[in-house]
Amino acid sequence: MTTSILRQNPNFLLVVLISLALVAVSGVAGAILPAGVGTYTSLADTTIDTLTEGLARNDFTSVDLVKAYIARINEVNHVFHAVAEVNPDALLIASMLDHERAIGNTRSALHGIPLLLKDNIATYDRMNNTAGSWALVGAKVPHDATVVEKLRLSGAIILGKTSLSEWANWRSLNSSNGWSARNGQVSGPYYRNEDPWGSSSGSGVASALGLAQVSVGTETDGSIISPASFNNLVGIKPTVGLTSRHLVIPVSEHQDTVGPLARSVKDAAYILQTIAGVDPRDNYTSTIPGQKVPDYLAACKTSGLSGRRIGVPRNVISLLADDTTGPVMDAFEDALKVMQRAGAIIVEDTDFPTAAEFWDSPLPTRILNADFIVNLGTYLTSLVFNPRHITSLSELRDFTRSSTLESYPTRDTGLWDEALSNWNNTDPRFWPAYQKLLYYGEEGGLLGAIEHYALDAVVLPANFAPDWAAAVGSPIVTVPMGSYPAGVSVTKDSWGMVESAPNIPFGLGFLGPKFSEVTLIGMAYAFEQRTMVRSKILPYLSPRIDLMDVASHAVRI
Repeated sequence: MTTSILRQNPNFLLVVLISLALVAVSGVAGAILPAGVGTYTSLADTTIDTLTEGLARNDFTSVDLVKAYIARINEVNHVFHAVAEVNPDALLIASMLDHERAIGNTRSALHGIPLLLKDNIATYDRMNNTAGSWALVGAKVPHDATVVEKLRLSGAIILGKTSLSEWANWRSLNSSNGWSARNGQVSGPYYRNEDPWGSSSGSGVASALGLAQVSVGTETDGSIISPASFNNLVGIKPTVGLTSRHLVIPVSEHQDTVGPLARSVKDAAYILQTIAGVDPRDNYTSTIPGQKVPDYLAACKTSGLSGRRIGVPRNVISLLADDTTGPVMDAFEDALKVMQRAGAIIVEDTDFPTAAEFWDSPLPTRILNADFIVNLGTYLTSLVFNPRHITSLSELRDFTRSSTLESYPTRDTGLWDEALSNWNNTDPRFWPAYQKLLYYGEEGGLLGAIEHYALDAVVLPANFAPDWAAAVGSPIVTVPMGSYPAGVSVTKDSWGMVESAPNIPFGLGFLGPKFSEVTLIGMAYAFEQRTMVRSKILPYLSPRIDLMDVASHAVRI
């Protein structure tokens, strides 16, 4: 733990001594900046830019922010179960970063900004990294995940870990989104007992409620885009290989990626800018064009839709629309008009030729199972402390079935059973099967349509979007589009989680070719700024505690 904090600030011991001296004088832990005029923003809807400006003016400190976010978590987490644990060192780290700012060292726009990580992204500190399972409680990694290293170097504060669908939704055939044995059932904030979607369920709910400024999640197939969509957020599912997966608990090396869930496109761009880049410990990142990360913040322009050719694959929409998606489709048609008025060229019927065949195919699940067996074993053997000595999927299944904490057989191990009864990605049968999957996403799907119709992107309702990009590792950006109106029927899953009901949000998904994030972010930003949908949809319950309730107004010396 000390080594990790030293990496975040090499003057750690000096800062601790200064902080302790100031605590003794002022009685306010970590308060080392002179107070400003006390201008406080609401944490429910603030932005990184606004917080950074307030910190620069000394209106408040990073310690104040951490205290406020922890108070907000404590106020509502018993209802939503979004946060799995809070970093016990968060206040100390905030104090160190306040000291750096006070002596003129500001690392980046994220300096002193608290954020949350999904509980499958490893941190080398006193927090756990469990994927929601009791199997990994107490396990230790050799160092931070690469994306965490980048965030710490930027000055971001890792406030804690968010709950998730156990093993990133890759355990059961009969479980619910947002449930894990360790953290229980996450629920969404826009309707009581709302399905939070997943697997980055807690990351979505926490960002929606302002329990941190932004959250980081992971996606294999829908795990950022779906919870972002149904929690009224912006989500960026990056191209596979744009962000390192080193020391992120895996599902599939061919489809896993790490990205932000935020309340604005620009905030999401800040996070992507920080975590993207080449990592020799993840060879997929070697495919980044020119080995350089583009300027995603510069893409945030209101002209981002002008002249863009945007395709609408109507056969995909026909395949996935049902009797609950009428309001979604009404909002989607309105969104197309907004884009046209912003200068976009809407190209109709850019269909995916193999959409129906792909949708009915067992191949996507088989490929993920084949990867999971091997990739999970690699992660487990990388642990420097493995308290239950689990090193393979078969051993993990044995633990899960025998542990009274894991709710088996109520929540089964169906996906693991399938995986262990088939071949893995070292088998000669894997490669031809994977090539068939790529065909579904390339010539037969998303990338083929983009090439054939000379498109910049494809748009779909966000909850229709993930599978088509997942197969080929392409990016998606989702932005709030609308919500279910009053009077719609309430629908629930088999666990009683509400899937559609009045006030539940949904998003618009922009899908593009690999490494097209600049274009997608530009289009999403232009749409966001013209519609500002997020501000029109409010949670049924929000934290009342805010920054002004915990920040000190006294001048501190």
